[in-house]
Amino acid sequence: MKIALIGATGFVGAAVLAELLRRGHEVGALVRDAARLAPQAGLAPVVADAYDADAVSGAVRGHDAVVSAFNPGWNDPALYENFMRGSAAIARGVEAAGVRRLLVIGGAGSLYVAPGVQLVDTEEFTAHVPPNIVPGARAARDALDLMRAHTALEWTFLSPPAFLGQGERTGAYRVGADDLLKSGDRPAGIAVEDLALAVADEIETPRHLRARFTVASPL
Repeated sequence: MKIALIGATGFVGAAVLAELLRRGHEVGALVRDAARLAPQAGLAPVVADAYDADAVSGAVRGHDAVVSAFNPGWNDPALYENFMRGSAAIARGVEAAGVRRLLVIGGAGSLYVAPGVQLVDTEEFTAHVPPNIVPGARAARDALDLMRAHTALEWTFLSPPAFLGQGERTGAYRVGADDLLKSGDRPAGIAVEDLALAVADEIETPRHLRARFTVASPL
């Protein structure tokens, strides 16, 4: 497939890029500085501003699907506002380009920990998550709510589990829907390489069209 990837130089995006290339896909990576990506077979850097819907549209046109790992940066003083602005511009740009398939990698904060209670709204979340990250978690939750209003896009929203980090690639994961996955009494985690595996699987074989899902390491 020909896949456009937004956020290819970030923590999650870099893992997704590696997985897509490993599977032989052609990846158009939207970046502000092409020099940040090392040349690789199948990779075509595309200089574009994710905050500019017209630029996104021109960059993703002709691709089979778009994967967005967009994040303004956790230390952005206007993290919430820029997260929302970029997310909206990406959705508008993808739709204007005529690309129907969009997979957005969001956050765990919008997952439910009890009926009607999302993780981002709990005291435990705000007590244990660095303050600079909280606005981004809230923005990811609100971006999901806006995404649900899109009828032209065949969108999917993937929430990672509570813990996402480096680790041994297992090549396996379990799938959930809107609830936070657990490992025993603790919130579950996953290696970023296995999260990337879930992204590539969903792009190749869509199972969550116009829906959110989450993944975690096998029990």
